[in-house]
Amino acid sequence: MRNLLLRLCFDGKNYHGWQIQKNATSVQGVFQDSLRSVTGENCEIKACSRTDAGVHAREFCVNVFLNHRISCGGLKMALNRVLPRDIVVFDCAQVPFDFHARYSCVAKEYVYKILNTPVRSPFLEGYVLHYWCEMDLAAIQKSASFFVGTHDFSSFCTLDSRQKGDFRRTIKSFLVTRDEDIVTITVKADGFLYNMIRIMVGTLLKISQKRLKPSEISAILEAKNRALAGPTVRPCGLYLNRVFYE
Repeated sequence: MRNLLLRLCFDGKNYHGWQIQKNATSVQGVFQDSLRSVTGENCEIKACSRTDAGVHAREFCVNVFLNHRISCGGLKMALNRVLPRDIVVFDCAQVPFDFHARYSCVAKEYVYKILNTPVRSPFLEGYVLHYWCEMDLAAIQKSASFFVGTHDFSSFCTLDSRQKGDFRRTIKSFLVTRDEDIVTITVKADGFLYNMIRIMVGTLLKISQKRLKPSEISAILEAKNRALAGPTVRPCGLYLNRVFYE
C-alpha cells in the first residue's frame, strides 16, 4: 500500500463544492468515481480543504491510500482520461504514510477576482465578481493591512456546524493589485474559517464605498460580532490558489 498525494485544479462553476452532497454534484463525488473506475478500489480521500458551491481551485490537494500498482505518472494520465474536462490532475507523488492533505498543511493562499467595469463580461461570468462602482484601491489596501497577523476572526465567518473551538487565524500576507479591469485580492494564512475570505472582501468593498473607515477593521475584529462586518460576496470570484506543506 502507498500513500499518494494528488494535486488537482478544477472549475467549480458546475459543482456544489468539493464535499459529497446527497442531492447535488460535487467535485469529490466525480473524482471518487473516476478513481474507482481506474483502480477498482474504494479509496478514502483526504482533502486539504472544503470549497463551497461555485468556488474554483488552481491547486487542490488530496491524499489516498492505494493498493493498486499503477505508477504515479500512469495514475495521473488515466484519471485525466476519465475525469470531466473541468477537473484535472496535474501532479501525483508518493508521500510518507503519516502525510495528511489537511493536517499536514501549513498554509493556504486564496485569490478573489473582481471585474471592475461599468459593463459585465459574458466571457468571465462565473469566474469573477462584477463590481461596477469605482474602487478606492488605496483605502482597500490600507484596510487589508489590519487583517495581517494573528486575530480572532469571529466577525468574519459564517457560523455553522463546521466552526468549533478556536477562531484565531494568522494571516501572513494580504495583497490587493489591479491589472487593467481585474482587481485581484490575494490572501495567505495558516487557515481560514467558513466564508472568511468572502466576508473580508465584502467588508473591503464597504470601505471603498466610504460606508466604513479603514481604521474600523480593528474594532470589528475585537468585537467578535458578524453583524458589524460587510456582506458575504458571491463565490464565483474565489479560487484556492496554492497549498503549502513542509
